[in-house]
Amino acid sequence: MVDDLEPIGSVQRTEVGREATEPMREDIRLLGGILGDTIRAQNGEEVFDLVERARVESFRVRRSEIDRAELADMFDGIAIRKAIPVIRAFTQFALLANVAEDIHRERRRAVHVAAGEPPHPSSLAATYVKLDSAQLDSDRVAEALKGAQVSPVITAHPTETRRRTIFSAQHRITELMRQRLHGDGDVEDELRKHILTMWQTALVRLSRLQIQDEIETGLRYYPASFFAVIPQVNAEVRTALQKRWPDARLLEDPILRPGSWIGGDRDGNPNVTGEVVRLATGEAAFTALDHYFSELTALEEELSMSGRLVSTSDELTALADTCVDPVRDDEPYRRALRAIRGRLTATATAILDRQPERELDLGLARYQTSRDLLADLDVVDASLRANGGALLADDRLRMLREAVHTFGFHLSGLDMRQNSDVHEEVIAELLAWAGVHADYGSLAEPDRIKLLATELATRRPLVKPDAELSELARKELDIMAAAARAVRVFGPQAVPNYIISMCESVSDLLEAAVLLKEAGLLDVSTAHVYAPVGIVPLFETIEDLQRGASVLEAALQVPQYRAVVSARSDSQEVMLGYSDSNKDGGYLAANWALYRAELDLVESARKSGIRLRLFHGRGGTVGRGGGPSYEAILAQPPGAVNGSLRITEQGEVIAAKYAEPQIAHRNLETLLAATLEATLLDVEGLGEDAAPAYQVLDDLAARARRAYSELVHDTSGFVDYFMASTPVSEIGALNIGSRPTSRKPTTSIGDLRAIPWVLAWSQSRVMLPGWYGTGKAFEEYIADDDEQLQVLHDLYRRWPFFRTVLSNMAQVLAKSDMGLAARYSELVEDEALRRRVFDKILAEHGRTIRMHKLITGQDNLLADNPALARSVFNRFPYLEPLNHLQVELLRRYRSGDTDELVQRGILLTMSGLATALRNSG
Repeated sequence: MVDDLEPIGSVQRTEVGREATEPMREDIRLLGGILGDTIRAQNGEEVFDLVERARVESFRVRRSEIDRAELADMFDGIAIRKAIPVIRAFTQFALLANVAEDIHRERRRAVHVAAGEPPHPSSLAATYVKLDSAQLDSDRVAEALKGAQVSPVITAHPTETRRRTIFSAQHRITELMRQRLHGDGDVEDELRKHILTMWQTALVRLSRLQIQDEIETGLRYYPASFFAVIPQVNAEVRTALQKRWPDARLLEDPILRPGSWIGGDRDGNPNVTGEVVRLATGEAAFTALDHYFSELTALEEELSMSGRLVSTSDELTALADTCVDPVRDDEPYRRALRAIRGRLTATATAILDRQPERELDLGLARYQTSRDLLADLDVVDASLRANGGALLADDRLRMLREAVHTFGFHLSGLDMRQNSDVHEEVIAELLAWAGVHADYGSLAEPDRIKLLATELATRRPLVKPDAELSELARKELDIMAAAARAVRVFGPQAVPNYIISMCESVSDLLEAAVLLKEAGLLDVSTAHVYAPVGIVPLFETIEDLQRGASVLEAALQVPQYRAVVSARSDSQEVMLGYSDSNKDGGYLAANWALYRAELDLVESARKSGIRLRLFHGRGGTVGRGGGPSYEAILAQPPGAVNGSLRITEQGEVIAAKYAEPQIAHRNLETLLAATLEATLLDVEGLGEDAAPAYQVLDDLAARARRAYSELVHDTSGFVDYFMASTPVSEIGALNIGSRPTSRKPTTSIGDLRAIPWVLAWSQSRVMLPGWYGTGKAFEEYIADDDEQLQVLHDLYRRWPFFRTVLSNMAQVLAKSDMGLAARYSELVEDEALRRRVFDKILAEHGRTIRMHKLITGQDNLLADNPALARSVFNRFPYLEPLNHLQVELLRRYRSGDTDELVQRGILLTMSGLATALRNSG
């Protein structure tokens, strides 16, 4: 299923580059060949020949040997039972190509290390070199890293629809290819077996994805990689930093702490209930304890030392004596570990809804907190180290202690999120029911703040448990009660944050606070303020980003809210919305609004004497804030990182980053390296020239927003064009994801959720959210003025933010394809509308590419990203049949073809394209 790929088109190849990539090409040929053999054996020569013909013709399109329409004609009227195997073939090839690319990155990194080259810029090793050169003061480092936290937050996403079986098969194939890389025997037969399993397994579910499925999908990354990697990385970073600054007491708490939104994010998702919150937090806790039981059982096997041969500490002896076991009377460490397992069994019985394996009921008292479990493990550790067993202490036991320190009994923090409009409606009902105010919605903002602050200062609840409330209010209170239970049972880290979507005012913050108070999660009425859950405003639109700092400052003037922040170590988290700001104003305007908002928030935090933590609501694609994490973090303004970073990870990007331990280690290391550099070093590089640079971006962003708005908001019929020329309607109609595509029933772009907005443009290969309006802005700004062009040249050279904006845009442009986009535009029946919109898109696409080349001086869009250049070159011809088949099946589906296979085919093309693009939503 693979031919000899020749270097043609926009991605140039030198002989050195070709030689370097040949091993990857060989891997692709091997995996593609096995897949082809499997298709022939399982589905016959006719299907195999059709797949082969589609593949060959796709490469002929790339070489400009045939017109794209000739390939499209292949699928015109194709029988659906023939189309499905073709879609599956190219989707599975995309999965296998991902494996080959990941293995190649490992191969190239090993080559660089063996050659003695300097460490890769995004590695911790390279960061340590920079930190050593900076000769930083210990006190400054200690202050900068106080409360340091890096948190990838796993979120649900409709493009991550892979079954666990497919996930496991891909994992095993990766392991086999890694063995092959290291010359560990002949693995081809095993590869054939797992590729056969993949071929005979349905790629996606037939039924709509449920939240329960999404919860399970998010948790699978812990046994797959997180349990092995996160404790290891936490230990490595702590050791490295404490070695450099031994007096600074750095990172006493783990810096890497994962989070989740799955099951707690109910903004626009009516399927989240109190039962779902209980399931999400309970399954997370089960996953953590199940891991501990597994590791304790393994340790019990390993620590077989005899009391006749080794000494033990008094504390270890006392712990061992709580387990009476005559068979192991001479094995104190085994008895101690059995005692720990017995206490953990009692804990699991008390807090979990289902019980793990390897439990041991010894009738012992449960652990009240994970700190108690860690204290017992520390007893084992100290005894080993004091009695000649340091090597044993530094092995599995050390990683288990790190795991308990990191994951506790909660595993990961589940953020709660709801839209401010819902809060307002529920609070109005509660206030009316309690007789506090009959019409809260009619109040002006100052009166709302006064009323809500008064409620926060009182100890009484607004309603009693049996109050007669609307379905919405009862549901919200049930969810809050489930969150309160999770905090009570699993610890305060189980639900660390309450996020307010579309936060526009101080009252939006206080409404959430009153709801937390109602659930027993907030009490500011006494000197000892209780606030286990942080209140986090999410500023999403460009206007909200511009007002965000003033809203925060005004909230901190409310004594009750300031008390909440004070109780949380004077720490305030703010979330920034990349998706809606982009949908609102376009790529460049949104990126600059985010940068400006961060500058303003940093200054507000400084003036208010609080510590700011920013939570970046990024998606996988550039249109939703995606792109290389290292460069994105370094592109933050001064003071914005400040030792902490929370960032959403979504959909197929999660699998690409975290499905394999080695890949997960590299990606987590990248987040940490960038966070440390952005915190401790001057990475902006503008110095005293910052103000003029900001003025240039103010100008460019305003121009870009006008150009974007002229198309998206002001062009007559644009919404109709978008709905017809992309699969956005089908994203909602088919079984993709658990949440609706809109926050409420509407066809308005403003109400459409950002994920389907970006996903739809990615599927149609327009990628509009990642570039539109930028070309026009640059062209107007330069206006044939060499001095203006030189200004942009200089900014590109000196300013990481500007360089990253252009680099990410170039990646999107390289993945876009206006020829395929034209095919999708043909789905728009109104020819005048089609020409009116598509001609604007086409013109701006060309203009943007020209401006990128003019500013950067690079003819190749991917000159600064050779890894993506390889990917685009090697795999994109294999996307071509998926796009053409998607257009064909969309046409049939919209014409009334009710064949279930047609719907399934559309879903499969979406999954295949998302898998191949690797950051489509």
